[in-house]
This record gives sequence, structure tokens and C-alpha cells, in this order.
Amino acid sequence: MSKSNHFYVRRLAFCGVALALGTVTSLIKVFEFPFGGSITLLSMLFICLIGYFYGPVTGLCVGVGYGVLQLFLEPIIYYPLQVIMDYFLAFGCLGLTGFFCKKKHGLLIGYIVSITGRWIFASLSGYIFWSEYAWDGWNAIAYTMVYNGAYIYAEGIVTIILLALPPVANAIDRVRMTATEQS
Repeated sequence: MSKSNHFYVRRLAFCGVALALGTVTSLIKVFEFPFGGSITLLSMLFICLIGYFYGPVTGLCVGVGYGVLQLFLEPIIYYPLQVIMDYFLAFGCLGLTGFFCKKKHGLLIGYIVSITGRWIFASLSGYIFWSEYAWDGWNAIAYTMVYNGAYIYAEGIVTIILLALPPVANAIDRVRMTATEQS
């Protein structure tokens, strides 16, 4: 096997492992909200790591693939556009980390951008398709922004704290070197 083929096999393996870890940890719910959404055991991080390791194209593809897996595992389907927004676009945003893969603090910045992208699409979908569930006295856009932000950013804050720990940052750097070496 040539060096270049070996690298792509390694990339495929890391993407598969990240999808598996993201999917398994998405099923470990720390808190589940009544109308969808949950705080999970850092499931978004595993998908964001692929963008950070391999760039935006691979990251976005894995993010969309993760959305497809989420659609199969816990489908909430009412409208075709809602499925596209809630699963393909929202989870696809987790690959935006790839745009920051060569920047200082790229994982941290990319992670924040990625989960914000997910929040934007989840909130937009919530406004369009779920606004009838807005809390009494709340306008629909404020409701959906707060509702979706509660579970996305709660998990995000825990992840950011974890990423700030030197042993975790060092471990991620070592995994990244292994993932991207072209031996």
C-alpha cells in the first residue's frame, strides 16, 4: 500500500471511530429536554475533532454523516425542510471546526463556531416548525433561541472547560499527530 493510500485509510478509520464515539456518547444523556434536545456526554466534541484534524471538507462530511445517524437513531420528522435543518445542516455545522484547523487555539475557536452554527440552525428550525410550543409570554424566536441554547451551550461549556485542561489538550495534540502523520 502506498503512503498516500495508507493516510486515507487512517483518515477513514479515525472518521469512523469519531462517528462511533459521537453516536454512543449521544445516547448517554446527562439531561433530556421535553421537546427534543439533550445534554450528552460530549458527543459534539468527537465530530468537531475530525474537522480539526483533517479540515473543513472532511469535517463537514462527517458532521452530515453524524446527522444522518442521529436521524436514524432518534427521528423526529414532520416536514422535509425540518429534517434538512435539524439533521443535515445543524449537525453538519459541527464540521466547521475544520476552517480553524491551522489557527492558534483552532480547536477551541472552531468548537465554539461549530456549536454556534448548530444552535443557529436548531433555533431557525425551532422558530419555523416548533414555535407553537413557546412558553407563555415568550415570543417564538426568543423561546427557540433560549431552548436550543440551553442544551447546546450547557454541553459546550463543559466541553470547553475540559479542553482547557492541559492533560486533555496534550492528549488531543498527540491523537492529532497520530491521525495526520503520513508514514
